[in-house]
Amino acid sequence: MNKRFWLILFCCAAAGFALNSCISSPPDYISTAKTRSVHMIVKMSRGDYWNTVKLGAEAAAQEFNVKLTFKAPDSESDVDEQIAMVENAIDEKADVIVLAASSYMGLAQVVDKAAVFNKIPVISVDAEVGSARVSTYIGSNGYEAGQKSAERLIKLLDAHGEIGIINFTSSTENAQSVSSTAIDYGARDADEREKGFLNYAARYPDIHVVEIAYTPSNIANAEELTRQMLNQHPRLRGIATLNETGSQGAAKAIQQLGLKGIRMVAFDSSPSMMELLQDGTVQATVVQNPFSNGYLAIKHAVEILEGIKVPERVDTGTKIIDLDNMLWPENQKLLFPFVR
Repeated sequence: MNKRFWLILFCCAAAGFALNSCISSPPDYISTAKTRSVHMIVKMSRGDYWNTVKLGAEAAAQEFNVKLTFKAPDSESDVDEQIAMVENAIDEKADVIVLAASSYMGLAQVVDKAAVFNKIPVISVDAEVGSARVSTYIGSNGYEAGQKSAERLIKLLDAHGEIGIINFTSSTENAQSVSSTAIDYGARDADEREKGFLNYAARYPDIHVVEIAYTPSNIANAEELTRQMLNQHPRLRGIATLNETGSQGAAKAIQQLGLKGIRMVAFDSSPSMMELLQDGTVQATVVQNPFSNGYLAIKHAVEILEGIKVPERVDTGTKIIDLDNMLWPENQKLLFPFVR
């Protein structure tokens, strides 16, 4: 039996375990007698990552008797649509708003409006927002994730060679070479991942980041940016991609160009990413915990309404997954996640 068979087998087993975990009785100290209304607004309506966040939120909503309203714009760069969705949540008198902000400062004012003027608690998930009124942040540490990506890619390249980065928003402060396609709608998590990568790479004098290109989280755009990068830098040895859609686009370009020598470290753990690891297009991927992000956001929303103190920050962690460790039992919890 090949590895793909075992991957499917583990997926089924983990899914069953997840179901049992999600329908277990809620903790005694959280009352589920009253139905709460929570609006969750994330960056984008597409992609395996956000679908998994939604699954986690739905599991917690069932467990804690929450009426969940899940919203997302079609594009991760549509800040105005996100603002309108928060305004709508205020108008509908949501008990709590959970927000994955596409813009750190762009959503700050409407978050203040919700939290200060309308007394609606706001929880930040996956990406932070520039408001001191946020009740808690739930998600990974972007800077550490960027460092992990750089550490693995540099190891794959034996600490020498040219590297390109596909990021998902502009971070010109630290960019050594910025693509003309750069956009700037202020996603701080993208900035932090990039800073972490560049600061780690700066330790190695024979590693050169020759270009950083930015995509509005669009697979076709990321594919085209990768093609351009490879054409402009024929000596490129490695590519790091810093979100799911950028990873998918870059991998498609490498596959279609038949470039077996390019080393790539991706981001997130969609089913197609697991196949890319198996066929050798991608050598490693930085995996977050989107199911727990969604689950814990709803759980903490209920706790806030119950008057229970929640932590200011909840780091749900990241981990490097590769072909060697993807079938380890402890890594199945990230690839096919459930709440422990």
